[in-house]
Amino acid sequence: MSLQWTIDPEERLVTAVADGDVTRRDVEKLLDEVEAAGATTYRRLFDGSRGDTSISLDDLMALGVRFRAIHAQGPMGPLAIVVSPDKVPLIEPVLGMLAIADRPMRLFHELKPARRWISKQVD
Repeated sequence: MSLQWTIDPEERLVTAVADGDVTRRDVEKLLDEVEAAGATTYRRLFDGSRGDTSISLDDLMALGVRFRAIHAQGPMGPLAIVVSPDKVPLIEPVLGMLAIADRPMRLFHELKPARRWISKQVD
């Protein structure tokens, strides 16, 4: 699997790291576990700096429907996303879907500032 994560209830933090080609199934497994853990309000740090994806438009739209369903359940925790500048166009549709939630969200190109920012957020 190209997506690994930890859910830390003590820190109220979900950390996900992409390394390689992330699939729709990878993202769905992450969402399943976040929901099962009751962690939708936790702070989230997504490090996609070593990730890539070949998710089809149909799969992307299906994930968008899932994101909206999760957002409709209640408040979402702050989200920091790390991607290299050349990958921003690839994830722009996802950013738009995620930005709909009423929560702080920032895009970073380096992990260190993202960690600093997410550590200061209150979920």
